[in-house]
Amino acid sequence: METAPGSHPARPSQDTDVLVTEKSSDPERIPPITGPSPPRSCPDGGLRAWLTVVGSFLALFCTFGQLNSFGTFQAWYSEHQLREMPPSTIAWIGSLQLWLFFFSGGIIGRVFDAQGPRIIMIPGMLLLVFSTIMTSLCTKFYQYVLAQGVLFGIGVGMMFYPSLSAISTHFNKYRGTALGIAFSGSGVGGVVYPIMFRDLFERVGFGWAVRISALISLAACCVAIVTVTSLRSPTQAKAPFVDLALLRDIPFLLLTAGSVAICLGLFIPFIYIAEYARDKSISDDMAFYILSALNGGGILGRLAPPFLSDALGRFNVLVPCAFLMALLALLFWMFAKTLATIIVFSVLYGFFSGAFTAMIIPCVAQISPDGKIGTRIGMLYSIISFGALAGGPAGGALLKAGHGSYTGMIILCGVSNLAGSFFLLWARLHLNRRTMALV
Repeated sequence: METAPGSHPARPSQDTDVLVTEKSSDPERIPPITGPSPPRSCPDGGLRAWLTVVGSFLALFCTFGQLNSFGTFQAWYSEHQLREMPPSTIAWIGSLQLWLFFFSGGIIGRVFDAQGPRIIMIPGMLLLVFSTIMTSLCTKFYQYVLAQGVLFGIGVGMMFYPSLSAISTHFNKYRGTALGIAFSGSGVGGVVYPIMFRDLFERVGFGWAVRISALISLAACCVAIVTVTSLRSPTQAKAPFVDLALLRDIPFLLLTAGSVAICLGLFIPFIYIAEYARDKSISDDMAFYILSALNGGGILGRLAPPFLSDALGRFNVLVPCAFLMALLALLFWMFAKTLATIIVFSVLYGFFSGAFTAMIIPCVAQISPDGKIGTRIGMLYSIISFGALAGGPAGGALLKAGHGSYTGMIILCGVSNLAGSFFLLWARLHLNRRTMALV
């Protein structure tokens, strides 16, 4: 790693694997902190690299984009197939999706580091399409849990992790920008799918609406499988399945703790915002557009902050985005009672939540050694899966305990995001305590 003029050579930090550049003799310039050096062959661009970004965009469009749209199904099920069940019970379908998607990351990341993306993505595509078709045939709650909750969640993970981990092998300097472009696919999907589902539910019925989404997933995933490639180092196949060095990596542990807390509240608006809007006497059709507005804000959030992070520092961007998510829930959502205020909250929360989801992988990659990026990304997502699993049902339980009042749910969303932002700030300060350092 190059050092600033007049600075001493870089040396490893005693507490982490991160390389820390010593203080420059120039008081006007504070050199950045970067993660372990990428492989020498890392091109930071080129045809294969950008085709991988395109393929990842499509993979996230039809996978994570549908995960972000579960609020559409939550509202539909509560009025139709599962109308006799409370919202907290229906929310277990979406929470299982998230949990299995997150939890599968540890295994999938290790396989990616050893074998590359394609061996995971092909069966992932088949499982994703199969689970979607099975969902279209379901009539009982347990069937939705198995098809849409369990199988779909695993299929999403098998497309999601290889795609994004592959990008990290092609880019270093512009990693945040490349991952942000790919992550914006989930935001675009989160806008398109709620509107599409709502329209198709009424026009062709629930079954055919879901089958049409299966065909879209099949087409998008086929392109992703062809275009996503990775640059693997020869040591990756020999990497241990469990990286015990993580127990000594304080920044990674703090990043994980913050992400667990944030994921407890992060997805609550995505699950309940449509029902919240209907509770405020907003029409059913407009309620679904509010969910699209929430995901629409995430498109820009997945593009602008990652782009800025390549210049300002990835942790420097991640921390304020998480903090502002908390403030929006506690100070804005709590008092949003009209259509206009709910839409404004949805767009802003979507922006900062999109920034968080897009920035977490560049931050993990920054503090991870070459050959372990996929494993560490997967391990982080496996751990934070428990926060994602608990968030939806916990919000529904607070809604029931409050006899229909959303106050407890909103407080849970805001407080968990706030606690998580403090852990992320701690991780950033552990890497470098200088306020103006690029971390």
